[in-house]
Order: sequence, then structure tokens, then C-alpha cells
Amino acid sequence: MKHALVVGGLGVAGYGIVRHLATQPDWTVHAVSRRKPDDAAGATWHSCDLLDRDAVERVLGELRDITHIFYVAYLAKPTFAEEVAPNLAMLVNAVEVVERASPGLQHVSLMQGTKAYGTHLGPYKTPARETDPRHMPPNFYYDQEDYLRSRAPTARWTWSALRPRTIYGYASNSPMNMTSVLAVYAAISKELGLPLRFPGTPGGYRALQQTVDTDLLARAAVWAATEPRCAGEIFNVTNGGLFRWEQMWPKIAEAFEMECGPVQTIRLAVQMADKAALWDGMVERYGLRRRSFAETVSWAFGDFQWHADYDSISETTKIRRFGFHEVVDDEEMLIRQMRELRALRVIP
Repeated sequence: MKHALVVGGLGVAGYGIVRHLATQPDWTVHAVSRRKPDDAAGATWHSCDLLDRDAVERVLGELRDITHIFYVAYLAKPTFAEEVAPNLAMLVNAVEVVERASPGLQHVSLMQGTKAYGTHLGPYKTPARETDPRHMPPNFYYDQEDYLRSRAPTARWTWSALRPRTIYGYASNSPMNMTSVLAVYAAISKELGLPLRFPGTPGGYRALQQTVDTDLLARAAVWAATEPRCAGEIFNVTNGGLFRWEQMWPKIAEAFEMECGPVQTIRLAVQMADKAALWDGMVERYGLRRRSFAETVSWAFGDFQWHADYDSISETTKIRRFGFHEVVDDEEMLIRQMRELRALRVIP
């Protein structure tokens, strides 16, 4: 048996890993987060503030048989510089406590992202490759990666890192995911009798995009954590295709039985700020899952994604050369996830 600890298990990436591992007969799953989940998804959950070393010692120090850490936790701060110290400290606390308590620890999997290439700073070299030089720091991914690199030569465990493009999937306690942004935006537009207009920039509507399904990402993370050749390696991960929103948007509108409108550039964080009462009424009217508006969706995250008017492309030759060949059709994924949110009563 292999024993996983998913650190940050309530996020869209972490919850996907939890769900996937829980279906595998040769894994047992522990997950840690600040809050308890609505659905344990087959894992044993532990509540812990990763910045509190004493709390980490009390909670994770009791786990004696962890073989694999999947680290997907993230703490947002107002500036990139402010993110470095706490996000590094959380990783260090988790790894140091678990490796002392669990002598069988074999691997630490670090979830990064394409911010490692500077996607958050503006246009960058595309397609991005794992060997590209770093951008001007600060970037907490670099500090976390450097910590694992520095520890690996004398540790009994190995490490790997994944850099997914925009993750699509639903996690009930994680508003920072584009599946919720897209679904709730469409549902509110339809409720107001509006066509489905793309709220980003014209450049963002036309730019080349990639995504990754949270389920595919979970399978890639487990593969990299258990394939010996992946030790010390970093891999870009995508669904395998390319698309432009100008071609995808009419498909989304059709799935919601809505007219597809033209681009209308707005800031969702501003325009949706007064929609909580409307959403609460929709929850009552359609019998939706009871969740506050703020807990349901992060509009600022949607603004960040849809206002980027440059190509966001990662080269995925390396992960395929090492042996991971799964692909997911982007259109199929988006339509499937919208249906899943309806089935979960997240949207009408």
C-alpha cells in the first residue's frame, strides 16, 4: 500500500488528486486543509494551519506511514513579494514534520503553475518550456523548488514538480477556479435575460489558450510521483490541445441555451459586486447548493484569465517523452463540467 498526504486538499487541484487516489485500491489517502470538506471523497481529513509549526507537529506528526506528499497548498497575499515567506514556510513545515514522523516517505510532488514562466506579468516566451530561464523574482515557486532541490541530495525521498496551464474543475470550497467563474457568469447572464458576452478583452478572445482538466492533472501528478525516472524533474501539463475563446464561446452559449453575444470588456470583480442578492434568490428559486456568493466564485481570478490578451502556450513534449500520453478534448471537458455543476446543483 502507498499512503498519500494531499496538502491543500480543498483546492481545485488538490481535491482532484484526493478523488483520484481514493479510487485506487493500492492507495490510502490523507488530506490536510484549514476547513473540513463537504464530501470527504474517500480521504481522512485533517484540519491544520500550516504556518503554525506547533499545530503541524500535533496534526501531521501523528501520521506514521505517509509515502507520498502531494503539495498543492497556496496562500494568497496582496503582493508577490509577500507571498514568498508564508508559502515557503508552509511547504517546509509539512515536509519536515512528515519526513520525521513517516520514515517511509518516498516522494514529494510540488504543484507549481505557469506563473513560473511569468504569465502573471504579461506576454512571455511561448511555447514555454521547462528549461526556460526564470523571470525576475519574487516568485514563491522558485523558493519552494530551491528548497526541495537543496534537500534532495541528502533526503531519503525524491521530488518532482508539475506546471499545469489553467486548471478547470470544481471544488466546493475553492472559489478560485475557472469552471465556477464560467458557469456562474453564464447562469447570471441567463437569469438577467442577457446574451452570453465574453467579458475579457478582444485580444483575450482571440489569443491561443490551453487548459488542463483537474482529473487529468491528478493522474499526471500520481504518475510523476510513482515513476522513478521523474525524480527531480519538472513537467508542463495541459489537455493536449489549443483553442481560442472566439471559437469556444459559441459552444458554451449553446450548452446554456443562450444567444452568443459579442465581446464586452468588463471587470467582473466590479460588475458582479452587487449580484449577491440576485444569486441568493437564484439559490432559493432553483434549489441550488447553499453557498455564499463569495465562496462560490472568485471574479478577480476570472478577470486575470480573460483579460490576458496574449498567447498562453506550454510545450508538453517532455512529459510525453517520459511516458505520460493522456489527452482531453477541451470542448468536451468544458461542456461536461457544466453538466456536472448542474447535477451538483451548483448552477440551475
